[in-house]
Amino acid sequence: MIKFTVEDQEGTRQELEAPSDMGLSLMEILKASEYPVLATCGGMALCATCHVEIVEGKAGLEKATDVELDQLENLPEYFPNSRLACQIRIGEQLEGAIVRLRGEDVV
Repeated sequence: MIKFTVEDQEGTRQELEAPSDMGLSLMEILKASEYPVLATCGGMALCATCHVEIVEGKAGLEKATDVELDQLENLPEYFPNSRLACQIRIGEQLEGAIVRLRGEDVV
């Protein structure tokens, strides 16, 4: 199990645990944990409604693909640590990370 922290739109942080051996994405874990993540495209990196900011732990993640970067660059708010949750696989590299929700449905 991997442990990481999620910060919601109100700044409240909660530690989550997720299995690292099922090939799940961060988006799937966030939705299963009932966070307000639209994920309109179903995880295809086409809508950016699962936009998150990696507050801590970015160094261990794989680099964003060109497709992901194209979506992020079209957002009204784009941060140096912005990522699409659908493109981050749950694994050891996420251990101890802090993820801030930034999707367009988050006010």
